[in-house]
Amino acid sequence: MNWRYTLILAVVALTGVVYFRFFEMRRPSTEEARRQAQNVVNFDRNKIDGIVIKNGDQQIEIRRRENKWRLETPIKDQADGALVENLLSDLETWQKEGTIPAKAIEADKSKLTEYGLNNPKLKLRLLGQGRPPEIWFGKDAALEGRMYVRLQNSKETFLAKQSIRKDIDKKPEEFRDRKLTDLTAAQVRRITLKTPAGEMELEKKVDHWDIIKPLRARADDGKVGDLISQITSAHIQQFVADDRGDLHPYGLAEPRGSITLFDEAEKKDQKVEIGESIKVFGREDKGQTLQIGSLSEKEKDQLYVRFAPRGSVYTLPKKTEEILNTKPADLRDNHLVRIDTNILDRITIDAPGKGKTVLARKDGNWTIATRNNTPADSGAVQRLIDRLQNERVTGFVEDVASNLPKYGLDKPQMQLTFSSFASENTAETKAGEQPFAGIAFGKPEGDNVYARLTDEPFVVAVRRGLLDQISPDPLQWQELSIFKFKAEQIHRLSVTTEKELSLERDQNNQWHWLKGSGQINQANVQSLLNTLSSLHAVRWLGATTPQHGFEKPQLVLAFTTSPDNKASHMLTVGAQNNDGTWCTRVDGREGTFAISNADFSAVKLPLEAQATASPSPTTTPVTSVTP
Repeated sequence: MNWRYTLILAVVALTGVVYFRFFEMRRPSTEEARRQAQNVVNFDRNKIDGIVIKNGDQQIEIRRRENKWRLETPIKDQADGALVENLLSDLETWQKEGTIPAKAIEADKSKLTEYGLNNPKLKLRLLGQGRPPEIWFGKDAALEGRMYVRLQNSKETFLAKQSIRKDIDKKPEEFRDRKLTDLTAAQVRRITLKTPAGEMELEKKVDHWDIIKPLRARADDGKVGDLISQITSAHIQQFVADDRGDLHPYGLAEPRGSITLFDEAEKKDQKVEIGESIKVFGREDKGQTLQIGSLSEKEKDQLYVRFAPRGSVYTLPKKTEEILNTKPADLRDNHLVRIDTNILDRITIDAPGKGKTVLARKDGNWTIATRNNTPADSGAVQRLIDRLQNERVTGFVEDVASNLPKYGLDKPQMQLTFSSFASENTAETKAGEQPFAGIAFGKPEGDNVYARLTDEPFVVAVRRGLLDQISPDPLQWQELSIFKFKAEQIHRLSVTTEKELSLERDQNNQWHWLKGSGQINQANVQSLLNTLSSLHAVRWLGATTPQHGFEKPQLVLAFTTSPDNKASHMLTVGAQNNDGTWCTRVDGREGTFAISNADFSAVKLPLEAQATASPSPTTTPVTSVTP
């Protein structure tokens, strides 16, 4: 076969495949075609950008602008997007339930008048690419819940459900969005607030809010969120008037106050005047201002407001005027400190004359950097962080810390520094420790102690007891795990209480006495080994002192963890603490820790089996009888 002929056949075959894929596959399936044939109208809702409703002499026009629905005629306002989308959904599934053919209509011209379709009052027209013909709505049919419908220029008449008529047979204001704004709380990045007490400005930085004006301070994220939600979740009670007329009757010619929300798309160089008569801004203005007027005389539980982006006067619930009572102190964050745990790598605890501890994060755990990075009690470090983050000040003492000696903050009794750490230089950070927050604690007064964050000018008061929960002693930050062995690793064991007992494993892994006699209590030995091999401290007490009672110990326990007995360990238990725990130390580790009473009882179990006493002879009791 000629190769050219073969090539021509291949091209023809390929063309056929392309035709099939491009044309045939674009055709609706038989089931889909059947469904579309049954629909009153067919359209692509994504290409619909407008809706026109004619109801007698009244015309309502709704347009899609920037993917949002807006009323254009007879009122210019934000449309209820959910209502419009519901209408389009109903239209998509609106089906013919009967057809009156063109021949029947032509045979009797009076039929259109009978059906109310000769010159119908209600008409619906969709705007956009691929729009269907205008829909005419006639009278109710004899069949319950059905009505007569006709498409413009169509000669047929259909029976269909009345659902679409119910969707559109409304007054213009019923298409207005009762939700005050489509701005969400998460989108708001800046707030300006004007009240009788003065002006405030707040700004969101990353995930937290700060007060910028009239003072610079951390804001309470929850309280600011509640303030924003009052606007973003507000629902209009009544549509009163547009704002181009006289605003005096509503107390809005000179509003009592206002709040402006700025979304994340706001331009940095944009400026908005607050609390004055504001003309309606264009779409470039990202600030949304709500002005608060007087209470409605008719509806005492409603308040007149003007919302600039929509250019209208509305009423909102009376509680909205609570915004006017907002003061800077109401929105201040009364948490002692805000710590970014995502970048926290170092915690320095420094108490002059008492010691200094640097805790460092490594691979998700904490170490004591000032003790050669020995493991720290990571749980205790996390509890410290949580405690500090949850601690609330008992009072704001001064907004400008001009007299530090007055509060003992010129020479703090303790300082905490929180830092990030980079092992090498990068484009973003330099190598080494980079402090990002710090707390200085001054002198106590009553139940409180004065404190100040190093990057804030304020003096605050906090609970005095907080300092008792922060130890500058590195020994008290050690990990709680004392021994990490397996019970079968312990080879030789010596326990000294009133007397000394000593045991050793033989080659058959059986225990025998080195010092002691009688039968060995195997259960007690195993319990002791299990407790000892994984012994945990309840807490570290710090440096060893005579009060810990090691001069006259309750128990001394020595053991080895190698067959040659060279890997030796010693544990000493001293005095009992007030909470029932026992002062304990081990050789090779500095400091004293506390063990629980249960662990102490386990390591003090008797290792010698107790001899069973012989039963006494049974005697028959003599009963005394009184004559």
